[in-house]
Amino acid sequence: MDRETRVFAENHFRGLRGRLPSRVCPPLDRVDFIEKPDSFTYADFFKGYLLPNVPCVFSSAFTESWGCRKHWVTPSGKPDFDYLLQNYGDVVVPVANCGVQEYNSNPKEHMPLRDYISYWKEFIQGDYSSPRGCLYLKDWHLCRDFSAEGVFTLPVYFSSDWLNEYWDFLDVDDYRFIYMGPTGTWSPFHADIFRSFSWSVNICGRKKWLFFPPGQEEALRDCYGGLPYDVTTPALLDNHLHPKHQPCSPPLEVTQEAGEMVFVPSGWHHQVHNLDDTISINHNWVNGCNVANMWHFLQQELCAVQQEVSEWKDSMPDWHNHCQVIMRSCSGINFEEFYHFLKIIAKRRLLVLTKEAGPGKAEGSEGTGLGRQQATFDIGRIAEVLASVVVHPDFQRLDTSVFSPKPEDLLQQLEETVAAATSL
Repeated sequence: MDRETRVFAENHFRGLRGRLPSRVCPPLDRVDFIEKPDSFTYADFFKGYLLPNVPCVFSSAFTESWGCRKHWVTPSGKPDFDYLLQNYGDVVVPVANCGVQEYNSNPKEHMPLRDYISYWKEFIQGDYSSPRGCLYLKDWHLCRDFSAEGVFTLPVYFSSDWLNEYWDFLDVDDYRFIYMGPTGTWSPFHADIFRSFSWSVNICGRKKWLFFPPGQEEALRDCYGGLPYDVTTPALLDNHLHPKHQPCSPPLEVTQEAGEMVFVPSGWHHQVHNLDDTISINHNWVNGCNVANMWHFLQQELCAVQQEVSEWKDSMPDWHNHCQVIMRSCSGINFEEFYHFLKIIAKRRLLVLTKEAGPGKAEGSEGTGLGRQQATFDIGRIAEVLASVVVHPDFQRLDTSVFSPKPEDLLQQLEETVAAATSL
């Protein structure tokens, strides 16, 4: 990030005046297609798509050097089952049954990849049908167990990735996934975890995406307040079950070809169908542009938990703490861990500024990496969100005496750092 882009971004957030970035996006009737890597910069993506929080599709030229596009795919463009079996056959992978609805998702089982590929071959031979159902390998953490070297290269546009930076620092998990499945496999209607951004690259095959801008999903709720499992179902036309459906605009529809890369903005609900036998690489990520959305989502999640167990508020000792425990088990994170998430990223950005303060560093030489401008922007965004966190009544109920540094002290340090850095 260069200084001009940082100032542009800070002015953008200043102009929002506390409104959520995901709720302020221009109306769209199409999704932009980015064709040439040489003429599309990090600043172009940051200003044109990341800040406005709108989707785009990158051409296959952006991924043509990836090893997986050469080794995981046959010359005819199909999954190379022999290569996958030879290199990953014994790995146990999660597999969802697309033909069975479990709430608004699908039940999962685990099996060795070789068993899934055996099923896949039989599914193809059975004219894309099987008594076992339509099985979809989803959320395989390949990068957690294997090196990504020689498989893919992280696109520079998505390099500011706090979510995976944090989990890599803890060395326990990540939000990098492989999906693979036959024609007809699909992902039900959803918005991504923590209201993160995501990117998805088709290694082979095609996908159809149905995008709904933030807020549009409200028109799809049924009379009980629930969101649909499948936005293509005729049940949505039932005015008694879906009284709000009439004003809902049709989704933005995108067909993603092999090699192409889709940017999914924060808070956009979507549904995805595989039109061919398809393999894709997908990452969820959070950074300074959507961390406020993540914080808003966590507050909503806690409110939902509190409402669900409200009848025990007066009788359950330490009710508020139990709500945090339930929230973490349901959402994967609670207020305490969110603070530690902000703290780890903040400390790493402060370290960048400390190193960058040395002599001989030319302005703008950091490019799109974690140089001075990116670190300054990140610290400013963390400070703004942390200022909201520390005054939240449920955060104040936590025992922060064991936190190091104390949240208020970290906030003061960040605010002082931003003031000093932006005055240069």
